[in-house]
Amino acid sequence: MSADVQTATSTSPITITPSALVQLKELRAELKVDQDHFLRIGVRGGGCSGFEYQLGFDLPEEDDKLYQIGDETVLMKPGHALYLIGMEIDWATGLNNRGFTFNNPNATETCGCGTSFSA
Repeated sequence: MSADVQTATSTSPITITPSALVQLKELRAELKVDQDHFLRIGVRGGGCSGFEYQLGFDLPEEDDKLYQIGDETVLMKPGHALYLIGMEIDWATGLNNRGFTFNNPNATETCGCGTSFSA
């Protein structure tokens, strides 16, 4: 990790459920993600409703905020917390829906895909 990247803190603007943490650990092993890559959570413009969630493994960048959630170190750009504060990431295993879900109290509108929102 670069000397310019801060140490992970325990106060995170988001939560990740235990079932989602298990799936992230399995995904990390399945994809053979290097230990120097951490979980990046963020938003970007696009999607049906205006913003899309970002969720993936990435190297830390100089301006990232780091948070420790369970066994995962989470990377987030400082400006993204505004859209994500209070959000919960869960793992759904229903017949019609399997995958990560984003329960975001800041979303004023979401689309059917579950990965796009407006705030």
